[in-house]
Amino acid sequence: MIVLDTHALIWWVNGGPGLSARARRELRAASARDPAAVSAISAFEIRAAVRRGRLDLGIPVEQWFADLDALPEVRFQPVTAEIAVLAGSFGKDAPGDPADRLIAATALALKAKLVTADARLRGFPQLQTVW
Repeated sequence: MIVLDTHALIWWVNGGPGLSARARRELRAASARDPAAVSAISAFEIRAAVRRGRLDLGIPVEQWFADLDALPEVRFQPVTAEIAVLAGSFGKDAPGDPADRLIAATALALKAKLVTADARLRGFPQLQTVW
């Protein structure tokens, strides 16, 4: 199993050039076995970025999410109490952004690698990342 950071999800689904070659290979291999997991907090991040005008998906955000829900290669992972408690337990070596902490905790709880370009997440020692 593999977990996608928010930007990796957008780049993967939209076919953008943002993903590294290694991330594309790992995603292709992992999604052949299981759907890629995405923290539900990513839905919040995407919707908020569209609302603020910081992200343009090219189609209405509601349609983008409907299309995403139809993809068998992706599934949203809820932010459970276990994940929230784990994210809250991280020390100062973890990213400060609460969404990043929840995404990292999701990967750790699922014992999965996280696909991310975020240097702060890639430097978090407890987390296995792909980039």
